[in-house]
Amino acid sequence: MSTLAHGREAFAARRWPDAVGQYTAADHDEELPAGDLEQLAISVILTGRGSEGVDILARAHLKYLADGDYAAAARCAVWTGMNLILLGEPARSAGWLARAHRIVEDLPEPCPFEGLLSVPAGLGALYQGDGATAAEAFSRAADLGRARGDADSAALGTLGLGQAKIMLGEVDDGLALLDEAMVAVTVGEISPIPAGIIYCAVIETCHLAFDLHRAHEWTRALDRWCNAQQNLVVFSGQCQMHRAELYRLHGAWTDAVEAAKAAQDLAVRGDRMATYGGFYEQGEIHRLRGDFDAAEACYLHAQETGFPAQPGLALLRLAQGRPDQAQSLLRQAMDGLDPAYRRLMLAARVEIDLAAGDAPAARAAAEELDSLCASIDMPLLHALAEQSRAAVLFHDGDPQAALVPLRRAWSRWLGLDAPFEAARSRALLARLCAAVGDAESARLEREAARAVFSELGAAPALAELEQWELGQSELGQSELGQSVPAAADARTAPAPTTGNDARHAADAGPLTAREAEVVRLVSAGLSNRNIAAELFISEKTVARHLSNIFTKLGLTSRAAVTAYAYQHGLA
Repeated sequence: MSTLAHGREAFAARRWPDAVGQYTAADHDEELPAGDLEQLAISVILTGRGSEGVDILARAHLKYLADGDYAAAARCAVWTGMNLILLGEPARSAGWLARAHRIVEDLPEPCPFEGLLSVPAGLGALYQGDGATAAEAFSRAADLGRARGDADSAALGTLGLGQAKIMLGEVDDGLALLDEAMVAVTVGEISPIPAGIIYCAVIETCHLAFDLHRAHEWTRALDRWCNAQQNLVVFSGQCQMHRAELYRLHGAWTDAVEAAKAAQDLAVRGDRMATYGGFYEQGEIHRLRGDFDAAEACYLHAQETGFPAQPGLALLRLAQGRPDQAQSLLRQAMDGLDPAYRRLMLAARVEIDLAAGDAPAARAAAEELDSLCASIDMPLLHALAEQSRAAVLFHDGDPQAALVPLRRAWSRWLGLDAPFEAARSRALLARLCAAVGDAESARLEREAARAVFSELGAAPALAELEQWELGQSELGQSELGQSVPAAADARTAPAPTTGNDARHAADAGPLTAREAEVVRLVSAGLSNRNIAAELFISEKTVARHLSNIFTKLGLTSRAAVTAYAYQHGLA
């Protein structure tokens, strides 16, 4: 087999370094045909050498022109421009995109790749917060792609249209479009670079829509996609960034730091998102653990990428005892911000405004969170809204009313496997119970929160809890009064299931959605360590879930759990 044939074989098998080596060797002997030059360029880009890959892509463009294949030349010109956007070179990008437009306009027949020309315009509108213009551009890309048989244009247009609809508040329709775009990727219809773009964009958009279940599902899929390709560098950094965020939420903080460092190490030139995410997620763990100097350094490095290190940096100022600075930082960051990103900061806004003594601003932010729940029916958003509402009610002097939403928030955090947030709810519940005279419930909630904070190493949260506990002991137990029946009623108020929670609860019998996932993975033969990696949780959490499963189902072995999974359609 010739060197060129080996290069083509390696490209088809997605062995990118091998493809680069074989194609480069063949190119030294005799200039590669245009199609092989294009594949060499893609292989070089995917191994993290973006600038070099763009230069080779430009060679492929010129070769296509020389061969008279103007449609392929236009495609190369568009992708040269798109890759230059990713490399942070907008002027060169604009020149290449203008060239692509001219070639397509001069063609005597419709160009099969014309849909790609609308993608950069859609992205520009999306970045400027103009959802309507973005939707129009992406709809054109998708329609042209489908009409002319270009799967890349169709999938990228569908992705962008989904993002635009979510920006415009049409969340359910937008998420359905994201799933549709991902189908094209998972069945192998899409070229490698747009496939990676779609994976990362879908996961990011799921976070903006508070859709934790989809974010989990597609992050696992992206992880497998990256691992199936030899030495894939591009997109691997963003994959690790998303892993870090999920590990942090699920209390696997050491794993989160490792994933964040990996994101930072894998970030290639121009991949500002992976660089940002690597530093930001490390800053979050340092802040939660009380290493404020390290947190500040990480947040400042994250900010150098051009993305605001918020709300983490503002919450750091709050933890440092500077609520006024925290409030100023967060307000500046939120002013004029894309609504999709702004709403991610609302819960922190409530916490900081209350600490700064600005109850009206906190109340407005909490009401905004509540109003979002009407259009975004996601457990994560409901948990944030309910916890924020409870904090405002408590500040306003109505701890009795605050108990119900806070109990619901705590239940949701448990269902989401978010131990730190669940413990924060319990710490606040302790205060509410004390305020209504339920001393025993206050003690139980306080001890439960303390155990989780201690296990996680959440030093600032633990110190705050102990400071409040000291203040309570000074008040004297006699002032706490007797139990109030209404508090017990609030304690047992069920949290309504929504969205994915309700679906999984119906399939899993007495098991929670996460327990059902553990059962499914046990039935697939995975070890606790592999289950932890798959679900972005710690091995200790997996063991706790298994213990709960054994107790609920009356089983004593993994084999019995596997049998249960098959009997109930969970395998």
